[in-house]
Amino acid sequence: MLKTLHNLFLGLKFSFSYFTIFPIHFNKNDDLSKKEIFSYMLFFFPLVGLFLGVVTVLLYTFLAHLGWYGAVISGVFYMILYGFIHTEAIMDVADAIYASHSGKDAYEIIKEPTVGAMGVLYVSALTLLKLAGIVYLLMHGYLLEFISILIISRLSLLLLFRVHEFRSSFANSLKDALSKNYLFTSFSLFTLIGSILLHQFILYLILGLVFALIISYVIKSKIGFVNGDVLGATLEGVEILLLIGVVI
Repeated sequence: MLKTLHNLFLGLKFSFSYFTIFPIHFNKNDDLSKKEIFSYMLFFFPLVGLFLGVVTVLLYTFLAHLGWYGAVISGVFYMILYGFIHTEAIMDVADAIYASHSGKDAYEIIKEPTVGAMGVLYVSALTLLKLAGIVYLLMHGYLLEFISILIISRLSLLLLFRVHEFRSSFANSLKDALSKNYLFTSFSLFTLIGSILLHQFILYLILGLVFALIISYVIKSKIGFVNGDVLGATLEGVEILLLIGVVI
């Protein structure tokens, strides 16, 4: 029992360590390669979205007197908190798609440390769309909608771990660790939390899952595989589309 609780706590820490910039400390004897740790890491992934959303909303509440500028600061701060890890994926995926059009190896391009012009243009355009959506929601009081979107975007990635095969050893290790029981429990828990926050949560969740499937399969059809960058780009796409949907 104590070992299970310890692994649960390690999975929680690992999730925040991997998906945020918060300084998380691990002991030298903590083995993070265990399948059970990976399971708990993914289980708590939607909690990361919930936490980042709450922190962002609290910051905006403090900066609301600055108007749109306070909302921009809060939106950028949200992206900083997750280390731009998902935003960076947009650049790699955009470069890979355009490389595949010219007959180049998309996988080689996506793994290169450099970035091309198309990657920069796409990430700039989509970041502008995302920030505009966040600013609109914050300034018009759609705070619970914003938090719900951050939960849903991460739940959508859990679904993708079940439906895709990955060209990434780490992603495949996560896929193997995410059993149907863990997936169902995580969805049930965070859908309950989301529904308490927002009565339209299930509707937005369904839309988010549909968006995630469409985006990921479209990217896969273009470059021929799914890896961590595709997942990150899909998360950004889901958030942007849901932000647009709420605004409309």
